Amino acid sequence: MFARSLTFHLKPNCSGEFTRLIENETLPALRKYKGFQDELTFIDPGGKDGFAVSLWDKKEFADAYNRDGYPAVLKAFGKVIEGTPQVHTYEVSNSTFHKIAAHVMA
Repeated sequence: MFARSLTFHLKPNCSGEFTRLIENETLPALRKYKGFQDELTFIDPGGKDGFAVSLWDKKEFADAYNRDGYPAVLKAFGKVIEGTPQVHTYEVSNSTFHKIAAHVMA
């Protein structure tokens, strides 16, 4: 499994609009992409900073979304996010929810 994370700064008083955009625009779009598993979004209690994690079956599925879908999502979030979100990618090593065990490192 593969994870794609974003960290971002919200514009003042935009956490509600951010949540609405995730529910009404981002999630329906993500569900159309092959290999999409889950999306988790987090906003700090002050409503200024957040991060999101999307989970994918394989790296190539996340890469396809990053290439074909993410630019439109980024544009839609321009009204609630300050600056450009930082994107990072990871291989998932553990998940109790997805029943993934750690790989033994030699």
